[in-house]
Amino acid sequence: MISNTSSHRFIGILLISISAAAFGTLALLGRYAFADGMDALTIMFFRFTLAAGLMFVLLIARKESLPRGAALYRLIGMGAMGYVGQAFSYLTALKYASSGLVALLLYLYPMFVAVLSFFILREPITRLKIVALGIALLGTTLTVGPEGGQLLGIFLAISAALIYSLYIIVGSQVMKQVSAVQSSTVIFASAGLMSGALMFINRPQLPQTNSGWWAIAAIVIVATVIPVVTFLAGLERVGPSNAAMLSTLEPVVTVILAALFLNESPNPITLVGGGLILVAVVMLAQSELRHPIDQSASL
Repeated sequence: MISNTSSHRFIGILLISISAAAFGTLALLGRYAFADGMDALTIMFFRFTLAAGLMFVLLIARKESLPRGAALYRLIGMGAMGYVGQAFSYLTALKYASSGLVALLLYLYPMFVAVLSFFILREPITRLKIVALGIALLGTTLTVGPEGGQLLGIFLAISAALIYSLYIIVGSQVMKQVSAVQSSTVIFASAGLMSGALMFINRPQLPQTNSGWWAIAAIVIVATVIPVVTFLAGLERVGPSNAAMLSTLEPVVTVILAALFLNESPNPITLVGGGLILVAVVMLAQSELRHPIDQSASL
């Protein structure tokens, strides 16, 4: 019979997996939005502002109040600086390096999270985690097919990974004080305000047809609200380094959707990479469902 602790972790693994799958739709939906004439800042503004509105309605329905004090300020920072900073660095990096290389460098963040968790949160790094991380990184390398890029693009992509790592570390602590709905509402609202300010400076590029608005609606619900809420809820259950490694499922979902809807047939190497990522996730999931970590297995 599954213990309460194992059940708690299983729910966390499931939530993070749902989050990764939902985030994996962003590349596909974003392509439809770009094709309708929008730019990155406009997409980000609608994405976060509309998501904040939905979460605010849910917050009222649940009769929850907005966070206060230090938790509120941290959540504002996570949205305005963490989410927007990561997205801006990532999208700008694509101008100076191949999408494959940028995606690979972004997926350095599980390693950054593991290191930061060890030094800041005193979370042990087990041998199994190191093996799973190595397999996931190799799988990501094969999946995204990295090519060359300028030094600025490499720097921005690594910056995006580091910013997202700090976002996860801060979030793991804040989630001990607030609910996923409370945190998501503040994060989306602050990210929307920051994106809006940048968008108006750069001039908005609105959707040209109904297809563009449908793409925005899908981005808001499927690629923003669902993944962020489930990620924050799962983060508290499995910890930051495990959540980061489980999130490597995202490129696998992206590749599958691209094959289904964009006729981008993955080559054998990509399929091997996706398989390695799944192996790493299964290894980590099995470890999390066991009894508390044996400290003798830690480094």
